[in-house]
Amino acid sequence: MKYDLIIVGGGIGGSALAAVMAKAGWSVLLLEKQAQYEDRVRGEWIAPWGVAETKRVGLYDLLKGAGGHHITSHVTYDESLPPELCEQAAVPLGLLPDIAGPLCIGHPHHCETLFGEAVRAGATALRPVVIESVTLGAAPGVTYTHEGASHTASAPLIVGAEGRQSEVRSAAGIGLHQDKPHHWFAGLLVDNVKGIDDTRQSIGTERNFGFLAFPQGGTKVRVYGGYALEDKRRFAGEDREQRFLEAFRFDSVPANEAIAAGTPVGPLFAYFNNDSWTDEPFAQGAVLIGDAAGWNDPINGLGLSITYRDVRMVSDILKAAGPGGNPDFAPYAEERAERMRRLRFAGQLQAALDMEFGETARARRHAYHHRRLNDPTIGMHGVAVLAGPEMVPPEFFTEDHRQRVLEAG
Repeated sequence: MKYDLIIVGGGIGGSALAAVMAKAGWSVLLLEKQAQYEDRVRGEWIAPWGVAETKRVGLYDLLKGAGGHHITSHVTYDESLPPELCEQAAVPLGLLPDIAGPLCIGHPHHCETLFGEAVRAGATALRPVVIESVTLGAAPGVTYTHEGASHTASAPLIVGAEGRQSEVRSAAGIGLHQDKPHHWFAGLLVDNVKGIDDTRQSIGTERNFGFLAFPQGGTKVRVYGGYALEDKRRFAGEDREQRFLEAFRFDSVPANEAIAAGTPVGPLFAYFNNDSWTDEPFAQGAVLIGDAAGWNDPINGLGLSITYRDVRMVSDILKAAGPGGNPDFAPYAEERAERMRRLRFAGQLQAALDMEFGETARARRHAYHHRRLNDPTIGMHGVAVLAGPEMVPPEFFTEDHRQRVLEAG
């Protein structure tokens, strides 16, 4: 079979792109390996700049109608600060015009919603499939198995949207750079979290644990915790979910008692926090989006926002070229490289501030929080995370600025 476009990977990026391009009149084949989407303990928070991208590709109303939940304020806690002071300094998250704040929607449901939209838009969407081979170059094609039969499909372009272990990236010979992991990050979905403000997200550090909490609407909250690399067995064992929740009992965050008393309703997964990137996320016959093209440190929570911008940029380029045309992905590669560089810088600052422990790290956080009260530009990396990396002047992504942020006093 011949198509205008083949997309390998029917998660959020792949399904979103399939829906957008099918609505534009392209014949699209979407291939997804999973029969049912699983909770990957990531991918449920879209930053305001990512929400803007969902609007630009025409998917915001779909996500909001599927249960998308807006968060409208943020609180940063720390063991060196009284919780009342932190809560008085809550930051409103309506940073962009017509964007209420970050949008939360559970990952499996998010994927199902977009996959269904791709089908409704006219894409040929198949799952589960096994990819047997990917051929690129002048005659791109994919051989795959579906319902026990082997098929080969061709198209002028193959999109790799299948995540970190991308087969399309491998077939294209596109190298992947990674920095060194610097801490563990674990996540869990919790229900029956009662008495909280479900429009407020929070982050904080105390002793040897850093946390993030993102309400999903009602009594559900997605929580994450960061801890040292040498502490890898901290949440191993049969009672790991309960011990993970107990770690949220902070003297400096009384509100976390509600989280600790909640009920785990998903898997607890732990993974490294680090960045990865590609020099050029395209080759003859192929282009990469989402994690296949490289990912940002999960501490920033920007996987979905990055993916939706990828979808918007790639779809715009494809529409401009037309089916069977000669799309120029160089502008996408250039923008993405600088976007990921800036977000990598922001993640390094955030990790150094919130996910390092001991007396030196505590003193650095204490100095940072107090200096930021008098000089808000110290926290510009947070603006890059929420409003978009391009919204912050380039001088805030330099070594001089890093030293200014991380100085101990």
